[in-house]
Amino acid sequence: MSALTGSQVAVIGLGASGLAAARLALDKGGDVYVSDLRTEPEVTARRADLRERGAQVELGRHDIERLEEADVVIVSPGIPPEAPVLRALQDRSVRWISEPEFAFQFFSSPLIAVTGTNGKTTTTLLLGHLLETAGVRVEVGGNVGGGLAPAASELALMEPAPDWYVLEMSSFQLSAIRSFRPDVGVLTNLFPDHLDRYSSLEAYYADKARIFDNADHQSRWVLPHGNRVVDSLIGNTPGDRFYFGEHQKSETHAFMVDGVLTLRFEDHRYPLLEMGDLSLIGQHNTQNALAASLATCLVDVPAESIADGLRTARSLPHRLEPVAVRNGVVWLNDSKATNVAATRSALESLHQPVVLLLGGVDKGEDFRSLIPSTANLRGILAYGAAAPRIVSEIEGAVLVDGDLGLVIQHAKKLAEEGDVILLSPACSSFDMFDNYEERGRVFSSLASEAL
Repeated sequence: MSALTGSQVAVIGLGASGLAAARLALDKGGDVYVSDLRTEPEVTARRADLRERGAQVELGRHDIERLEEADVVIVSPGIPPEAPVLRALQDRSVRWISEPEFAFQFFSSPLIAVTGTNGKTTTTLLLGHLLETAGVRVEVGGNVGGGLAPAASELALMEPAPDWYVLEMSSFQLSAIRSFRPDVGVLTNLFPDHLDRYSSLEAYYADKARIFDNADHQSRWVLPHGNRVVDSLIGNTPGDRFYFGEHQKSETHAFMVDGVLTLRFEDHRYPLLEMGDLSLIGQHNTQNALAASLATCLVDVPAESIADGLRTARSLPHRLEPVAVRNGVVWLNDSKATNVAATRSALESLHQPVVLLLGGVDKGEDFRSLIPSTANLRGILAYGAAAPRIVSEIEGAVLVDGDLGLVIQHAKKLAEEGDVILLSPACSSFDMFDNYEERGRVFSSLASEAL
């Protein structure tokens, strides 16, 4: 008998993770009902796929009574907490879980989970690369996005199972867990984010902290050294703690020494790679590399293999990605920088004069903290819905009333030989684009045309 035989499973949302969860539930013998308010062709095609497999799929509405009857309700991360369907279920005391929580029940190998505000995707995929380079059979997925990795439920369907799973976890996914417990948990950093979706910063941090909920004495945690927010959230959580940071401290296990990424366990140091040999641009990516290397070491991968993996790592799309060079001007696509901390980090990583492109839909953050004192700025161009507030809070920012193509025309006029034109918006993309990936692709295309 399959694990879900006789169980009614409901899935709210028919995005990539909802589709994967429904397929997994069907594979395990569940009686599956899926609903989504959207009726676009892509969603309709997914409905047809699931109906052929035996699921009931409803578009354009949610059947609250049907959802209430389900033994398990799985909610896609794209469904906001204030959505009427979730409010209706809450009024009826119906609990739900996230898609990775559902998938986790069917994982048959140990798990590394990565969360944090910035650097999650880079760290997650770098972890997978380091493990694969070392000959470990690994499958990577979760909240990676951009088609770079599958949903967690797809990993649960893979046969044979890998030696290790690696999942990126968003705060939204962590908010609806019950039994989810990584063997190794990685927290990259914590900064204000998603204040457009959370009632307070404390609520956002509380969801991140749920990664610690089911810890036991065998849990291992990879954490940023000296982060007071992280230290307060982990509190007395069981498990061993391993810290990474820019400088060597008595508590750190991954750090920089004379420009070399280094691991330390007990009295032994393991030099990995000179920072200049790491192809990932930016100081924040050095931190991501330290976190990923430390987590990989906890899986008993030798330092030599980790160093080999770091040498062959490559930049990810939309994350300080060089997309064009002409007349001595470098164009960098950092469209994934959707909050103030990410853009500030990008600026801290660049020493050349920068023409900075900021804009989109802001998340309620204070832009006055965005520009580091060390920044070398040729100009700041603000566009989109957030532009008026950016101009009012950042001295010297210029409002460009037009689309991204017009912004790039202005940027090209400002830039001089040796400069960087940096798209690092500090905002979400939803005023002009479907997602940050589309924004990055348009920027890259326009950058090439501008040359």
